[in-house]
Amino acid sequence: MSVGNNNRAIGIQKNKLLRYKKIKELYQDSVKDHPHVPTTKILSEYIYPVYPISRTTLYEVLCTPINKLLRELEEMETKQLAIQKAQVRLFPD
Repeated sequence: MSVGNNNRAIGIQKNKLLRYKKIKELYQDSVKDHPHVPTTKILSEYIYPVYPISRTTLYEVLCTPINKLLRELEEMETKQLAIQKAQVRLFPD
């Protein structure tokens, strides 16, 4: 995998995790305001109008360790930037 494709994959993963973080925050706020409402109702009334996702996707979002994965991606980005700076350029851009 080339560096460009790897950077793109990291960017896609990071954007997905940031979107998951927003969805999870919206879910947690909704549960805080309406503690006895079922998850499916919270999805249909509060999350789906903003983020049209399925119930399965919501459960995936809720089970994903978002902060941990974001930290790992940040570390990978930092390492890649260090490698890119260390590489010798044969042909200037």
